[in-house]
Amino acid sequence: MNMHNPPHPGEFIIEVYLEPNGISGRELAAKLGVAASTLNRILTGSNGISPEMALRLSKAIGRSPESWLAMQYNYDLWLARQSVDLGNVSKVRLTAT
Repeated sequence: MNMHNPPHPGEFIIEVYLEPNGISGRELAAKLGVAASTLNRILTGSNGISPEMALRLSKAIGRSPESWLAMQYNYDLWLARQSVDLGNVSKVRLTAT
């Protein structure tokens, strides 16, 4: 299923978890056991969610690790669709073996 302009996971964390609950990024970073700068790079969209971070987020604030990784994947794929030129890519003709 194609998403139209999916949010970066960092934006989602801010809007769904931090702001409504009055939690700072520094507080969440401490709960995650990571440096505040590490989490800040995710919150600002500079870095993505790694499998390790997905496990940490799952334990700290919920959702499955797979859902965090799927959110990152959907965002990355959407970005790629905006910038990758497939004009010079052609289909390979395959034969059954």
